[in-house]
Amino acid sequence: MRILHTADWHIGQRLHERQRLDEHKEFLNWLLDTIQEHKVELLLVSGDIFDTSLPSAEATKLYYEFLFRLYDETEAYTVIIAGNHDSSRHLEAPKEFLKMGRIYVVGQATKPKDCVIQIPPEKPQVSVAAVPYLSENELKPVSFESEMEKNERYRERLKAFYTDCVSHMPDKLPKILMGHLYVNGGKVGDSERNIQIGGATAIHTNDFPEDVDYIALGHLHRPQNIKGQDYPILYAGSPIPLRFNESNYRKNVFLIELSDGKLDRCDKVKIPIFKELCSIEGNENEILSQAMTEDWDSKYIQVKLKLDSIRTGISDEIRAAFSDRGGDVLTVEVELPQDESRPIIQLEDMKRPEQIFKQFHQTKFGSPPDESLTQTFSELIQIVEGTQ
Repeated sequence: MRILHTADWHIGQRLHERQRLDEHKEFLNWLLDTIQEHKVELLLVSGDIFDTSLPSAEATKLYYEFLFRLYDETEAYTVIIAGNHDSSRHLEAPKEFLKMGRIYVVGQATKPKDCVIQIPPEKPQVSVAAVPYLSENELKPVSFESEMEKNERYRERLKAFYTDCVSHMPDKLPKILMGHLYVNGGKVGDSERNIQIGGATAIHTNDFPEDVDYIALGHLHRPQNIKGQDYPILYAGSPIPLRFNESNYRKNVFLIELSDGKLDRCDKVKIPIFKELCSIEGNENEILSQAMTEDWDSKYIQVKLKLDSIRTGISDEIRAAFSDRGGDVLTVEVELPQDESRPIIQLEDMKRPEQIFKQFHQTKFGSPPDESLTQTFSELIQIVEGTQ
């Protein structure tokens, strides 16, 4: 049996207000071709189908058009779970209808046994525990509980939930667990919306049950293998780079093959680049020279410009220069000489509170904060976010 693992589509996502539905349409067309080419029998989508809980009509239309083509043009089954960006209710609303098209959607996890799906249902070859994103907010409040205690309770809930799922899976079938969460040891970028801070709410690899063949994860946008168990624990990553800092590595999906009831192989299938994201930096002359001498057709561009002093209109000149060569400059970040009298936080590091704190401490005191201070800061951030 051939299985394809993908995640984090984020349909409807915008990059500096640029709509990216064309890129997602190209990806979904490629995905359908790949399923047909490799004779895939089961597609796994590990959360964050949409970029927001209220996707646009265009994004929703693109999603359902793909599902219909998947049903109409292939014989594949599909299992989809909700991620932290999705509305679980919105995603699973048509689940009974989609079952008729061999598509199983799990948006809300009320009971572990309700997440377990046998594929194919008539003559099962594999058992899938489709566990969607489980929010910390679903935990019952406990009086006088610290943030660390709540984090540990959340971790124990995840551990128990997966253990219960496995107890409802037939012993003789290969077992695949799906999830949308952060596993300790995963490499995090800056485009993942926080469901953990400082690693406190991360589940550990040894929290997963032992009698499993494969864990298909979503949430982290870099494809990666988390070590710590005898079986693969893989993040498929997002199919397109959602930020410029994601453009320095290739995106892929994972093609899994089961043979004689066991995992036989797991291969990467590289996803084509549908829209190139480029990041360039230098002084005014260097940037303008690159703009005029290279091909920028249909590329999104991030410019990091070094100037000795502020110059009015330079951003417009740079945008026009790249536009003449077919490029689209989405952002121009100007770097001026640093004022040594006060700490400087770089613009590109202003998206995660932890990064700002660490850089401020390094600049102010000449060394990064110790683990205790970092943990205290993380707990304070969690308390603030919990009151919003």
